[in-house]
Amino acid sequence: MPALPRPIPDQLVEVIAQRFRILGEPTRIRLLDALRDGPATVADLQAATGASQQNVSKHLGLLLDSGMVRRAKHGNRSSFSIADETLFRLCEQVCGSIRRQVAELDSLLTP
Repeated sequence: MPALPRPIPDQLVEVIAQRFRILGEPTRIRLLDALRDGPATVADLQAATGASQQNVSKHLGLLLDSGMVRRAKHGNRSSFSIADETLFRLCEQVCGSIRRQVAELDSLLTP
C-alpha cells in the first residue's frame, strides 16, 4: 500500500474524516458485523441487530453511499453484503490498540 502523503492534502483529510464519521455510529458497526456472515436482507439485519426497519434502512443507505456495502437486487427484494473487507482489518487494529491500552492501565494498577 502506498505511503500516505505528508502533509495529508486537505481534500484527503475530508475523505478520511468522512469514513470515520460513517464508522462512528454503533448501529452501523452492528450492521457491518452482521454482514460478516454473508449477504442479508433488511429483515435479516433487523432481526440480527434489534433495530427498526427504518433505522436499518437509513444506516444501510449511508453505508451503501460510502461504498462500504453493496446491494444486490433479487426480484422485489434486495440483499446487502460487505463491499470493503478492509473495514474489519481497521476494527482489528482498533481492538488491538484498546487491548494494549487496557493492559498498560492494568499494569499501573497492579501492585
